[in-house]
Amino acid sequence: MKLRQFAVVLAMGILTIFLASDLMAAPIEIQFWHAQRPPREDTLIKIIEAYNNSQTKFKVVPYFKGSYDETLNAGIAAFRSKKQPHILQVYEVGTQTMMLSKAIYPVFNLMKDTGYKIDWRSYLQPVLSYYVSSKGELQSMPFNSSTPIMYYNKDYFKKAGLTDPPRTWDEMGEATKKLVESGCQYGLTSAWQTWVMIENYSAIQNIPLATKADGFDGLDTQLTINNPMVVHHMERLKTWLDDKRFSYEEREYKGPEAAFLSGKCAILMDSIGAIGAMKGAKFDWGAAPLPVEASMKNPQNSIIGGASLWVLKGHPKAEYQGVADFLAYMGREDMQILWHKETGYLPITLASYNKLKADGYYEEYPYQEVGILQLTRRDPTVNSRGIRLGSFSQIRDVMNEELEMLWQGKKTAKQAMDEAVSRGNEILRQFEKRSK
Repeated sequence: MKLRQFAVVLAMGILTIFLASDLMAAPIEIQFWHAQRPPREDTLIKIIEAYNNSQTKFKVVPYFKGSYDETLNAGIAAFRSKKQPHILQVYEVGTQTMMLSKAIYPVFNLMKDTGYKIDWRSYLQPVLSYYVSSKGELQSMPFNSSTPIMYYNKDYFKKAGLTDPPRTWDEMGEATKKLVESGCQYGLTSAWQTWVMIENYSAIQNIPLATKADGFDGLDTQLTINNPMVVHHMERLKTWLDDKRFSYEEREYKGPEAAFLSGKCAILMDSIGAIGAMKGAKFDWGAAPLPVEASMKNPQNSIIGGASLWVLKGHPKAEYQGVADFLAYMGREDMQILWHKETGYLPITLASYNKLKADGYYEEYPYQEVGILQLTRRDPTVNSRGIRLGSFSQIRDVMNEELEMLWQGKKTAKQAMDEAVSRGNEILRQFEKRSK
């Protein structure tokens, strides 16, 4: 063999070995800790598998860590021991805690640093506004974003002579009275009572939940939920509780959803993420926006719930390239459409929403659009863009405890809300002190 031929063969051999070793190299693993349970977890796994199959350089590995609280606590503990995941799912009330944790790699910076040019204007702004810093920079990637709506049993409505769902709280009182009189055990129940009946009630009526723009403008904020409108709303619900127009089932969602699906209650206020559960109902049902006060001629947007994806610091640069690649993949039109259709959660990009509209999806499934229309019916104000309070999960516990005292007849609405403010402000001062 001539020397030149030998050199070519040798070079080809080296190249073949190099390519083979590169192909055989294990993909870079990206850990994703989440709190999604089936059936939503099934859809999440479907998206992750689609991403992993779309390329060979990275592999996203999901780990279920329990409830939202358990997942957040696991992430904090892991960061302290330097064993943190790349991506951590945290519920919306943990936003302030995460922002001040010094443990995050802001998504705005991550995408810019890794070469991804994201047009953030193409995302649903009421969703994005919840997770931006004071500089307007996105801190976490919106994921399973929801908002509460009203579900109603059409069979019960027909029996009671009702044709349309109530639009105002006054109409709600009249409708639930007729529903109980026609044989329904209870008129109305609500999942996540503080989120629906205090937080979203305040946002929709455009009244502050707390000072300092609901916490966006500083840590020295104070709760204002003992204002006349919220107190009146709680008094009304207590009156309805006494005559069976309202039923308190539990703080979260399992009890209220079971009460609605079993036919115990005719109306349920719950997250759009409950749409999957509603599909198993054995009766005809519909969905509508939350009621507003009759005096509100132009009600504000509701606010979101659910969770977002936080990127944690402390990993090699090459791994963050994979994190950014995966987050960009999740924002794709087809992935957002899949997520929305199967879970009920919001499609967070305008492109995916517009595609669904153009395809006539909402004409066939109008209940899937109710939350989106409610969330986007007005530009957010300082009272309706979201809540930025530290240790807010603890404050929610306080509000729940005080509401339960009200439901049990042990306190008046004013006493319960005053005590919730007093106890909640103590928690805020403790958070402020720690953060400073």
